[in-house]
Order: sequence, then C-alpha cells, then structure tokens
Amino acid sequence: MARRRFFAPPEAFHRQTVTLTGDEAKHLRSVLRLKVGDEVFVFNGEGREVKCTVAQMRRDEVELDQLEEIQPTHPESPLSLTLGVALLKGEKFDLVVQKATELGVTSIVPVITQHADIHLRDTSDADKRVTRWRRIAMEAAKQCGRARVPSITMPDSFETVIQECTADLRVLFSERGGEVLFSGESVKSVVAVVGSEGGWSDEELATSKETGWRIVTLGGRILRAETAAIAVSVLMQHLYGDLK
Repeated sequence: MARRRFFAPPEAFHRQTVTLTGDEAKHLRSVLRLKVGDEVFVFNGEGREVKCTVAQMRRDEVELDQLEEIQPTHPESPLSLTLGVALLKGEKFDLVVQKATELGVTSIVPVITQHADIHLRDTSDADKRVTRWRRIAMEAAKQCGRARVPSITMPDSFETVIQECTADLRVLFSERGGEVLFSGESVKSVVAVVGSEGGWSDEELATSKETGWRIVTLGGRILRAETAAIAVSVLMQHLYGDLK
C-alpha cells in the first residue's frame, strides 16, 4: 500500500507529536476518513519524514504520535538546481512548478522579463500567485515522494536574478545565439533561466554575457516556454544530477 503522506511545516513537529491543521487535517479526517491508530507519514518540506499514528482528531486539527524518523521514498538529487522562469500566462507556470518539483528542482525563481507573457498588477497579485505556486509544489512533493519542497521566491527582475544568483554553473537558455551544453565539468549547483515565449531582448542577452552567464540552446525546434522549462530541468538532472 502506498504511503498516506501529509505535509506539516517544521514548527508543527514537537518532541513526540505532529499537529496537522487546515487542508491537511481536513483531508485526513474527511476525505481519507482515517481513524485513531491508523498509520500515516508526515514530511516537513525540508527533507525530514516521520512515521506516525493518528492520536486525536479535533474539529480543526489532528494530532499525530511520532513513531520513528524514516527515509523518504525517493532521495534528493545531489544537484542544487535553481530554475528561473519568466512569468507565463494562465496555468502554464502552475505546470512548470508541478513538473519541476517532480524532477527534483531545489528552488524556483519567477522572473520579470521585458517580453514576459504577463505583468503583475501589484504586490497583492504577486502574493496570491506565489501562495498558489507554493501549494502546488507542496502537493507535487507529496505525490512524488520528496520530503523537500522547492522554495519559490517572490517574482524578481531579470537584472536582479542575473546579477545576484550564484552557482557553479549559470546558464541562460535562448533560441538564438546559444551554444551546446556538455557534461564534462564537475558541477554541484546550477542556476538555469528560461525565457517567455516572446524570447529575450537584445539587452537581456547582452547583460547575461557581460556578467558571465553561458548562453545555451535546446536545439533547432522552437519550444513553448513551459516545455522548455521542463526540458531544462530534465537536461540539468541528466547531466549533473540523478537522472542518468
């Protein structure tokens, strides 16, 4: 039987118990209809997973007794992979978050670019989107067996991302002016940035080159932005991570 996995933030883990609240408690109680004594597994989003039993169920929360700390069903990739993705329309960014989480990405940075598919109205708009994306990442981690949930930052400008992100390898994927990427080098951390379907502006490409980023191509076919982001996640994990 598959593990019945739940998420709880680190502060919900106490010495001998874990407390589920909100949607997680509702799912355990009302959807799965678990009972006192049933076995469940809880992860904290930072790599820790614990086997528990249901101890008490109240209206708004469920208390679990910790039995033992266990290894997640799927280990983390040895690669620290940050994926920068230009803001995308509709549910395209949702899809990228879900699949990048399944593929072992460590963190996701929404990037505001000159040719972005959407423009944020205000801070409240950004907050709502990031809250949604973090929920999607948590659900994807629960489904795929990860105990670590990728961090998702607030949207940031292209210039800030390019100038402030550090890693062993910094790569900007472009449909024009890019080189082929090979795996001959030893890399433990990667920042990979993927643009919108409108592509990069000349200024953005020039800034990347000036600050030491490698401009890389994904080949001759023109990919949708969400397809490119997923393909980049696979490629980086294949070259430097655990998809061999």
